[in-house]
Amino acid sequence: MINKRLLIKHLLAHNDENSFYDKKRKIDISHKEGKAKFLKHICALSNSNPKNNSFIVIGVEDEDNTIIGVDFFDDSKIQNLINAYLTNPPIVQYENIPFPHLPDNKVVGLVTIRATGKITSLRKNIWKYYGGSVFFREGSMSMPKVFDIEVKDINSKIVEAIENHAQNNIEHTLNGVFDFMNKRQDYHPQYKVFKEYFVLCWAGQKKIVKDETFFSRVDIELVNEQVRLFFSTLDEVSISYDENYFKIIEYVNLGFQNNNKYYQLEETLICFEDNANYNIETKLLFQPPQFDKKVLHHMYNSNNALLEKLKKGLLLSKHEELDLRNLPATYLICYLNLFHEAIDKLNEAKTYLKNHSTEVYDFYKESIRILRKVKYS
Repeated sequence: MINKRLLIKHLLAHNDENSFYDKKRKIDISHKEGKAKFLKHICALSNSNPKNNSFIVIGVEDEDNTIIGVDFFDDSKIQNLINAYLTNPPIVQYENIPFPHLPDNKVVGLVTIRATGKITSLRKNIWKYYGGSVFFREGSMSMPKVFDIEVKDINSKIVEAIENHAQNNIEHTLNGVFDFMNKRQDYHPQYKVFKEYFVLCWAGQKKIVKDETFFSRVDIELVNEQVRLFFSTLDEVSISYDENYFKIIEYVNLGFQNNNKYYQLEETLICFEDNANYNIETKLLFQPPQFDKKVLHHMYNSNNALLEKLKKGLLLSKHEELDLRNLPATYLICYLNLFHEAIDKLNEAKTYLKNHSTEVYDFYKESIRILRKVKYS
């Protein structure tokens, strides 16, 4: 089993970006340009490595390899995006890798790309790239190319050596468990061994509501691979497990006018097998809440007026500051109730919310995360 933290260290130490490895400070697939560039790199790495894994490491400074981290990215539907836009799509996995020196809310993103052995191309137009385009890696660049020759396999031995040096062992596993237990002492950390091989650590702030137990500020890591499986500072989740599985049901708090409710968002089931393998299955459970259209029109217009004040830099009252916290969720609810233009308003508000305060920007990111899960499903 590969220790993903070690793998990233070996990739960074090996050499600069090349035909099997790319690094990014961040990616943003919330808009067409970001999606297009991400798809281009996936396409190029897949075509340049038909017989081995290739990788994108996210959260690293390009100049000196300083690990700065990115926000936890829990989009299990990223393969849906790949399948929608690429012909002969590779198998793509995005994992969140914690590093001890990073803040709790930061990880390093690791994208692993496994080609299918066929040439990958864009299925349709996106941004400035045309459908049918084929990309390859030339050094650290992803370039369009005409493929009239067989792709040479020049990286398999190098990638195999890097992966072999990143194999996990008992010392790494024990260090990972102790690191987690010490770091998360404020939220009652626990661990469990599955199938005598897998070690799962989790922590969260416990709350009991009507005889049901929920956790907030949840952090879950599969220590064998140094992969963070779940992290949230806002959501509440229920956790259940037995000897074979660990199940997380994620809830989101939505509503307005002091009439919020908890809605099931997504179920994540981690199944551990006897042959030292595990599978992670996700299932969207979310049913958008429906509200009276007259109320929504009023809330939508109030949001628009508040956004205009924010754009003009006007001072907000205490009541408006409270409304601003609810602005992202209100736009999200409007969009889910077929106010199609509400998504444009939400995107327009991003910069102003980010400049206003970290707290309201976190609420924005939470709404976008919910939207992304719903959209790709």
